[in-house]
Amino acid sequence: MKDLNYQPVRYDVEAAIRKDLEDEEFRKEYEALEPKYALIRELLSARKQSGMTQEAVANKIGTTKSAISRLEAGSKHAPSITTLRKYAEAVGCDLVIRLEPKRKSADA
Repeated sequence: MKDLNYQPVRYDVEAAIRKDLEDEEFRKEYEALEPKYALIRELLSARKQSGMTQEAVANKIGTTKSAISRLEAGSKHAPSITTLRKYAEAVGCDLVIRLEPKRKSADA
């Protein structure tokens, strides 16, 4: 039974993504998700900087911890501007929304 010891499987996520990005269809889908993940990074960073827990943010804006968890996880439902504004206010930030011109791709 000694051979039943846990043997972790080595997996380099960054290398796997770099390889997958060579596939044009995968790359397009991956890049399409960037705005969603950029928002998630902003939310997490702002909350971390505020020193607040999900529960504290939820209490401050009058919702539940699970609602904040879903917001920060990027669940299927897109948050409203009102929700984002309340979240920003709770963590001591201003909500800033801007439109940027698209960058020309190397393919164009």
